[in-house]
Amino acid sequence: MSEHHNNPPLPDFRTGRTSPFDSIMLVDEKGRERWSARDLQRLMGYEQWRQFNDAIDRAVETVRASGLEPLDHFAGSRTMIKGGRWGQQQVDDYRITRYGAYMVALSADSRKPEVAAAKTYFAVKAREAEIAPQVPDVASPEGIVVLAEQYLAAAKELVATKKELSVAKPKAGKWDALCDSEGLIDLGSAAKTFSSATGGLGRNKFMELLRSEDIHLLQLQNPRIPYEHHIQAGRAEVKLVQAGYQVVEQTFLTPKGMDWLATKLGVGGDGSIALTA
Repeated sequence: MSEHHNNPPLPDFRTGRTSPFDSIMLVDEKGRERWSARDLQRLMGYEQWRQFNDAIDRAVETVRASGLEPLDHFAGSRTMIKGGRWGQQQVDDYRITRYGAYMVALSADSRKPEVAAAKTYFAVKAREAEIAPQVPDVASPEGIVVLAEQYLAAAKELVATKKELSVAKPKAGKWDALCDSEGLIDLGSAAKTFSSATGGLGRNKFMELLRSEDIHLLQLQNPRIPYEHHIQAGRAEVKLVQAGYQVVEQTFLTPKGMDWLATKLGVGGDGSIALTA
């Protein structure tokens, strides 16, 4: 399937500006609209493909339950991204129809404002597609009434989605000051943050504490790496970092992991911790 980015992107009729979802829209050789799942992942506020792929799986099941063929709306593909040994690597992707993308937005994390924006966009586009073949004859009073009813229905749907977007506005987290650009916290910062609860342990002593039976976060056999169930639970991640002339694996905590550790240390989650940068 050959595809190209639609250029220029279609205008967003609500604002008179171009929607980012129009900007990433692909068109296949038959002129059909498609979206890359990898592009949608970024615009819907997901940092990890695994979590976004879960939302796609839920959308696929919804499409199947409605009696439609999921493969008509979720075609497997491969995409080249930056990374890997040679600076680029091929990763799994999907080419998704407008309807499929709408189902993904409905199956995604509704707390994310980016997801609410996606719902708004694809709801409006779906409504446009519904009414496009049935454009009333505005030369007659009856046609004008029908057109007004169609616009009223679309406006009500848009207002409802904007209310959802307002509720989903991001709230500041108590660990935000410690997070790097990827939303992760290094163990040195975590050690300083919990110094009141750990007796002022330095980073090395703090890591020993994380390997103890009381905490049991870092492995004994691989003392720099967390146990797999902590990674699966979203409490910690492992990244390759430059240490002098070497590249080593280093553990980082997520905000969820910080909450978990605060509970384990008996600090509690009431925000009473004095954060130290």
